[in-house]
Amino acid sequence: QVQLVESGGGLVQAGGSLRLSCVASGSIFSLNTMGWYRQAPGKQRELVASITDGGFTNYVDSVKGRFTIARDNPKNTVYLQMNSLKPEDTAVYYCNAQVVVVTTLAFYNYWGQGTQVTVSS
Repeated sequence: QVQLVESGGGLVQAGGSLRLSCVASGSIFSLNTMGWYRQAPGKQRELVASITDGGFTNYVDSVKGRFTIARDNPKNTVYLQMNSLKPEDTAVYYCNAQVVVVTTLAFYNYWGQGTQVTVSS
């Protein structure tokens, strides 16, 4: 079993910054791509940013230049630095990890429980 635990959400004024963290633990053989998704009320969940185990990154157009994704492989942790936040960034942010588990060497997709980010205008 693998767990993803997020932290760092909260309430911030427009123009402010937040840093999200997600720590993966459990029966991990390897962590492949990790990413952050978000879901606003009444909208579908969307990919915000992702990073491969080699460090290649991908961002949705709406956050390019404002958000930065990074990972610390020895700590099994992925971060999302969010700057110049806008009210439209308000959503529940979910951590995602593609994991090869120790027991079977099978590939699974795991999600965190989500952390609320609210940006006031």
